[in-house]
Amino acid sequence: MIARMRLVLPEPVADVSLDALYGGPRERLGGRPWVGLCMITSLDGSTVVDGRSGALGNATDTAVLGALRRAADLVIVGAATVRLERYGPPRKAGQRIGVVTSTGDVDAASELFASGAGFLIMPEDGPPPPSGASRPLEVVRAGARRVDLALALRRLDELMDPPTFVQAEGGPRLNGSLLEADCVDELDLTLSPALVGGEGSRVIVGAQPKMERYELVHLGVDDESYAFGRWTRRRE
Repeated sequence: MIARMRLVLPEPVADVSLDALYGGPRERLGGRPWVGLCMITSLDGSTVVDGRSGALGNATDTAVLGALRRAADLVIVGAATVRLERYGPPRKAGQRIGVVTSTGDVDAASELFASGAGFLIMPEDGPPPPSGASRPLEVVRAGARRVDLALALRRLDELMDPPTFVQAEGGPRLNGSLLEADCVDELDLTLSPALVGGEGSRVIVGAQPKMERYELVHLGVDDESYAFGRWTRRRE
């Protein structure tokens, strides 16, 4: 099935280019890259079915993820999500994937790391990188006992050309840590037309209660009743 989205807001458009919609310019903020969260939820707020997000999605959601990845300089993701979703190397040439972990519990021999695309983001007092990789694992370190994400985002410049747009792909605890670190500039959220029940996580888990306001940039729908919103942080 060909993925097509109709724009509802800000103005109705029958068929839009996802690269044009999600690939607009971002800017660095306070010495760190712009950070966008990309997530999918059911109508009742679950981010997973049987522990994984894949059952919630469709072809348009996959196409949106692809457009965001093409726009991003870098992807960051939690180690648990890498394991559950079986992450491999990105399709975009030269793109890196930073795996956030306090313990270093990753499969160093996996294709993600064997390709050279994957690297670790760990606390300064965390353990050494795991063995078993075909090449030494690169590590960005920041924080004590747990990763200081605001500092880690600024230290990415030590590993690569300074990134402008970082795509964060969960899981919900990583999202919560980014929110607590005041590092969520954009939310790209797909609403799946399903009720799933269960005890699935929300988009944000583990953050202290707070209220951050966001502005709707666009809202689209497809022929399968999925809704696609993009919100950016309101900065007074």
